[in-house]
Amino acid sequence: MGAAVSGAHRIAAVALALLLTGGVALGARCASATEAQCSIASLTGDAPALDVPYARTRLEVVKLMMDMAAVRPGDRVVDLGTGDGRVLLAAAERGATGLGVDIDPVLVEEARGEAERRGLADRARFRVEDLFRTPLGNADVLAMFLLPEVNLKLRPRILSDMRPGARVVSHAFDMGDWPPDARGRAGGARVYLWRVPASVAGCWRLIEPGRPPADLVLTQRYQLVGGALGTERLEGRVDGPRIRLTAGGRSWEGKVAGDAITGPGWRAERADLSYKIATR
Repeated sequence: MGAAVSGAHRIAAVALALLLTGGVALGARCASATEAQCSIASLTGDAPALDVPYARTRLEVVKLMMDMAAVRPGDRVVDLGTGDGRVLLAAAERGATGLGVDIDPVLVEEARGEAERRGLADRARFRVEDLFRTPLGNADVLAMFLLPEVNLKLRPRILSDMRPGARVVSHAFDMGDWPPDARGRAGGARVYLWRVPASVAGCWRLIEPGRPPADLVLTQRYQLVGGALGTERLEGRVDGPRIRLTAGGRSWEGKVAGDAITGPGWRAERADLSYKIATR
């Protein structure tokens, strides 16, 4: 009995603190402009500390995220900070499979229960996990409703671990100086989409029939490519595994696959040109 009374007093004290402080103390973990909510365990400190406060994503925003990421049957979706699982469940309803992770076990159980109720448990799995430890390499789509600093912390792993062309969709927050490939709005909510660009920075040898091989040096900042083709200045863009380059009034379009780029009538292979660059 004493334990029950103590627990009731604890919950009452939490509620009073939220009312009096406007969420500055305990409520700051759960406060958001979008239907903020925490499990009782998270509020009272019985769950692990949250990197991101839990806020439900409105259903019209979920639909926009699915549409912008072009989620389709066969896609593998990872939902970081899944909360009640509504984003991953929407993906599963479109024929995708995937994993939702959250550090709050109460919310994970809620998501699992909803998946069972809707007959989606075979396509939507949920587990308690630190989102920074979740593997990303097999995901076709990564869904996020996190915080700006968390997005930035995840950004290097997204660029290094996810395959070129994988889609990243984020509700509310961007990824700093990595410009999105598309933006959308649902009411007052913003949604951002990126396609992971292939990594092309470095030295290449351009090979075209009827022409001598040419030295190609590429620099890269996310989707944007610069550099030089011989003595000509070069510009370009990477869209997932696709690349377009222009230099000296000519252009090349192709597909990046590891250490090779192939296009109609041309190809490029990675090469060690460091000895030439050092003498320029």
